[in-house]
Amino acid sequence: MFLFVLFLYFVLAVVLVAGFLLPELRQRIFAYVGQGVNTVLAVLRRWSDACTQLVGALVRTFGYAGTSFERFVIEHRLLWGGTAGVLILSVLIGIVFGQRNVLFFDDQPRDIDPKVEALLKGEQLVPPPPLPPEVFATAEVEQVRPLTKEGSRDWDVLDADFRNRLLMVYRIMKEKYGYDLALLEGYRSPERQAKLLALGGNVTRAGANQSYHQYGLAADNAFYRDGKLVISEKDSWAMEGYRLYGETAESVGLVWGGRWSFKDYGHVEYHKPGFKRPPKN
Repeated sequence: MFLFVLFLYFVLAVVLVAGFLLPELRQRIFAYVGQGVNTVLAVLRRWSDACTQLVGALVRTFGYAGTSFERFVIEHRLLWGGTAGVLILSVLIGIVFGQRNVLFFDDQPRDIDPKVEALLKGEQLVPPPPLPPEVFATAEVEQVRPLTKEGSRDWDVLDADFRNRLLMVYRIMKEKYGYDLALLEGYRSPERQAKLLALGGNVTRAGANQSYHQYGLAADNAFYRDGKLVISEKDSWAMEGYRLYGETAESVGLVWGGRWSFKDYGHVEYHKPGFKRPPKN
């Protein structure tokens, strides 16, 4: 389609340049253009007259004959008839050239990242090596995310589609932005969810079986730098990383907790098609 449009622009440019340099050709072009305009106007009038007759029949059928509505239709037949013709022509062009979105903007990105494209084709990614348990048991980690040391970091119990999307986020963050990510917690049992809820709303606001964690469709992540987890929101390097992390997660179809009113920058979850999580109380 792009090459076809480019070819049309090229032909138009050649015709304009030739018309500018050759007076006789310019006169012929004007004559052809004039004939073309007259032909288009004639076709438009016939089309409008046919549409007016059809609408007139419908107006009389529904009892609007002789009303201001019928007069409006007749007086503006060129306007609405031409509009209808353009819309129909656009749809036909879309069908011919295989474009489904002719009249509306396509909500799909034009340029797909090669890594994301690999994900969509089903590339199976490998989880990173596990970190030492003591990394998750420091005072800093406990202060920001209580009981993290008890969390599950088993990639195998996560939903396969979610796991692959999350691993793609890990790869992009490392290769494109230079950030190493670490899994703080993936699957979470209903009992652990209730335990965290009891710690207060600053830890979680979901009860047992009300979090995507219980279904292997959510994960909490943090950055790993110089042998330590960097979770603090006061760290400008980490906050820039969270911004990139959120954009990357959303680009592969995940929901980022940094968009919520209750900011959870390290959290991502997958709203898998067909899956319905129980509502929160």
